[in-house]
Amino acid sequence: MRILTSAGTGGRTVIRLSERARRSERVALPDDLHDEVRSALARLGIGALWRHQEAAWEAVKRGHVAIATGTASGKSLAFNLPVLDVLARDRSARALYLYPAKALAQDQARKLDELGLPFLRPAIYDGDTPKADRPAIRRDANVVLTNPDMLHLGILPNHASWARFFRNLAAVVVDEAHVYRGVFGSHVANVLRRLRRIAARYGTRPRFLLASATIANPAEHARALIGEPATVVRDDAAPRHARDIVLWNPPLIDERLGLRASALAEAAHLLARLVAAEVRTICFLNSLRGVELVHRFTVERLRDDGCAPLARRVLPYRAGYTPFQRREIESKLVSGELLAVVATNALELGIDIGDLDAAICVTFPGTVASLKQMWGRAGRRRRGLAVFLAGDDALDQFLCRHPEDFLARPVEQAIVDPESEEIQLAHLWCAAHELPLTARDRVFFGERLEERLRTLVRVGAVREHGGRYLNRSALFPPERVPLRSASATSVAIVDRTTGELLGTVERARAPALVHPGAVYMHLGVQYAVVDLDLETGRALVEPFSGDWYTQPRHDTEVMIEAVRREIATPSGLRLCFGVISVTDTVIAYQRKRVRDHEPIDLVGLELPSEEFVTQALWWVLPDEQFGQVAIDELPGALHAAEHAQIAVLPLLAMCDRWDIGGLSTACHAQTGKPTVFVYDGHPGGVGISRTGFDRFGELTQDALQLVRECPCEGGCPSCIQSPKCGNLNEPLSKAGAHMLLEALASAMAGVSLQHVPSPARA
Repeated sequence: MRILTSAGTGGRTVIRLSERARRSERVALPDDLHDEVRSALARLGIGALWRHQEAAWEAVKRGHVAIATGTASGKSLAFNLPVLDVLARDRSARALYLYPAKALAQDQARKLDELGLPFLRPAIYDGDTPKADRPAIRRDANVVLTNPDMLHLGILPNHASWARFFRNLAAVVVDEAHVYRGVFGSHVANVLRRLRRIAARYGTRPRFLLASATIANPAEHARALIGEPATVVRDDAAPRHARDIVLWNPPLIDERLGLRASALAEAAHLLARLVAAEVRTICFLNSLRGVELVHRFTVERLRDDGCAPLARRVLPYRAGYTPFQRREIESKLVSGELLAVVATNALELGIDIGDLDAAICVTFPGTVASLKQMWGRAGRRRRGLAVFLAGDDALDQFLCRHPEDFLARPVEQAIVDPESEEIQLAHLWCAAHELPLTARDRVFFGERLEERLRTLVRVGAVREHGGRYLNRSALFPPERVPLRSASATSVAIVDRTTGELLGTVERARAPALVHPGAVYMHLGVQYAVVDLDLETGRALVEPFSGDWYTQPRHDTEVMIEAVRREIATPSGLRLCFGVISVTDTVIAYQRKRVRDHEPIDLVGLELPSEEFVTQALWWVLPDEQFGQVAIDELPGALHAAEHAQIAVLPLLAMCDRWDIGGLSTACHAQTGKPTVFVYDGHPGGVGISRTGFDRFGELTQDALQLVRECPCEGGCPSCIQSPKCGNLNEPLSKAGAHMLLEALASAMAGVSLQHVPSPARA
């Protein structure tokens, strides 16, 4: 768009390019589609399909289907069509639709109602459903729309009340399947296995239809989620308008320190210009607080520029608003009453918000797949504008230094590990509560089922009788297994001034996040932690208005428990993947000023250590002179190289850097050599570090480029400093990391990790 001319951007743009329009490939509606469904589509003006929708129609006749096409490609119609056809032909048939968010289920329910099919009886069944309405839904609804949490907590444990539904369950739709990755995805994969098991108990084997944004491994991901293979439909035949793509980097304000202008202020500057030109825009941010600030800054700028009437046509959208408020904002977007919305990724997913012209993503959202999903929100009715506005984070700046590679980079793999020990043990406990488990359930839970059941017997969670395993606890297992964390135990965060439960945090991560004195953010509001009681599982907080934030200081020990894969290069470098135990103690916290990140003071803490077992990759140097790094510089070089690899690992694995932990040491107790560990930050692990091991050559090359190309003198937030460092970014050596990563890259050149031996040793 001409609004972003070179002169008008103040030299901030890194790259601009145009993406061509794509023509559609249309085909006739299937001849064997039920007449009532065909007539309903005709009333909505739908007389043909895109070719990939036809492919999904044919594929579902053979089994499970995974549809992995772009934003606005008609995935909903692709999975609705075969489901509606089944319901039209068999009036006793039932379907279950799963969504990661309540708003998505409500949006789909509205679309189903619009079809006006007399046999169709959709109903939402979630935590907001009145208890008085639930029996009728269980009895009468033939499409139940819910979320994995409700399936886990309310439906599967009470399957006897759903007997009629399960006896007739023909189809299960899993929408936005790419959201189910990492810890959440590993939980959901187990919930879906429990669902298949309960359905089998009632004599049904439903077809699964998964819909996903474009990811690199849709077939593998679908199989990991549901435990059975699925046919993949990925050739997107929907039309797409041309669009302009702009990468926007805030200018440097201190070149020596690597400090840049605020990304939030830059976003408000750009958004105000687009609104003033009446370009309908959505602006995405990762942070709830950021959403509110960009909205406020944009409104102030518009008012200062004499555009007060337009300022009223800009609103924020985030978690924490009431359902009525969110629906009202969505309605105003669809109608065109709003010109712009500033939102979290809640609007990245498939809620229908009408036609927009521009989409701005402020800081990297974690994956290329998410970025493309956000960009896909704009340009559906005419030529669109897609903007990536970088922050000063190391990964953002790395992407800005390689814009062509960034834009050409393929989408990432979605990582799920259904057999992550801590997660699967929790769900086997839930499954034993639902129905007694036996060896025959290996078909659902895998070959390690009996080994895991013996563990549950040993800890007193289940009891065995005649080869049948039952819950022996008086507890209700699903209540003890939150799907959004790896740990079965959590700490409740309570506002002591009101008694309100603000949220929960995994017990293993509580000392780092909600230790006494910590500043905790919730829905854009700051709280100070006044007490943490790990025995009762409660952290008390109170509203806080200070101008500082806190960063914990850790003492971390890592012990190698088992080596699963190992390779030694000709240079003597050892690269390993396996199981480690992490003992982490929060020993202090540092207070830092918000405005300039300068330290204020360091406050000591006395907290118990937290220990957990997880997956890790680690590399061991043959001696202290590897890479020609000076002995006294080696600790800082190892530490900085660790930070650089953690910073770029999200480009290879669909994860956030906060999901990854690390440790570097000039002499590890077990290896006796300089060693760097990069590990999954959740108990049990979910496969993040395994991806880093499999693609270690790429990981090292990306980390090397990150360090080599940053213009700062000695290290900055754009290269080797980490916002989550347990040692408060001490010591760090940028020059040492540069030499060390070069040596690593050279050692890995030509090394294949495809057929690495897997020694079962500690």
